[in-house]
Amino acid sequence: MPGRALTRLTVVLVLALALATGTTGGWTGAVAHAQTVESGSLDFTGDADDWISGGQSYSYSTTSQDRFDVSGSADNRVVSLSVDGANGDWWYLDLAAPSGSTLTPGEYTDAARYPFNEGARPGLSLSGNGRGCNTLTGSFTVLDVEFGPNGYVQTLHATFEQHCEGGTAALRGEVRVGNPSPPAELGLGLDVATDGGASTLNGNATVHGTVSCNQPVRVTVSGSVTQVAKKTLVKGSYSTAVSCEPGTPAAWTAVAVPSGSAPFIKGDAEVAARASATDPNYGGAVTVDRTVAVSLDKA
Repeated sequence: MPGRALTRLTVVLVLALALATGTTGGWTGAVAHAQTVESGSLDFTGDADDWISGGQSYSYSTTSQDRFDVSGSADNRVVSLSVDGANGDWWYLDLAAPSGSTLTPGEYTDAARYPFNEGARPGLSLSGNGRGCNTLTGSFTVLDVEFGPNGYVQTLHATFEQHCEGGTAALRGEVRVGNPSPPAELGLGLDVATDGGASTLNGNATVHGTVSCNQPVRVTVSGSVTQVAKKTLVKGSYSTAVSCEPGTPAAWTAVAVPSGSAPFIKGDAEVAARASATDPNYGGAVTVDRTVAVSLDKA
């Protein structure tokens, strides 16, 4: 029984939904942004009755102007590769370790179609050019794999074999991926000054400090100011954003408006602060928290 016809949009939506939600096959990691592969190749051939290959052989390489993009899960369990052939072909390959495992060199047998593999079964899927398996069985061998932070795929070398719909016809292939050493993760620093101001005009509190970074980013600083003033709890939140450049701390200042009718006054207060920014290389949110005792003066 043949597999199913697929549009490219169908493949993208199915994989994106499964990877983003982590609801299939026990997958729980987050997916790093896709990387354009610096050096890569994909070669496969199928038996005469294989639905995916149609009994043909295919070969793609970055040296032949074919485009390769790869992404890995943050838990280093899944590697997903897309190939845009210079001739208009398009293919997707997924290799996944069993639930709770990381993808390491070794043999992975009794694989099921990714992302619908469950439990101890590894996941495998090669689809594209409008064809995909409804179900599949197979195996793959990871000869080399190396990850960086947040699912960055630096190296992958694997061979694989899959059978659509439990048939005997096989598709066999080999994939190689080579990328530069991973870029550094975004690092943030946050300081809250121990002095601040309490306005006698509107009762707002002004707090300030600095943020530092190892990459140019826009940093949001948010938090709250809490004070016990004349036996009354006064609390207000604040938020501001500053541009940060490596090597030069960026100053931030923010105003907290009391949430109730009681104003902030001169005296001690507690300032909770969080600096957050999006990692420009890996796409994830990076945060750092500080809680500091601050002395508010009249302003």
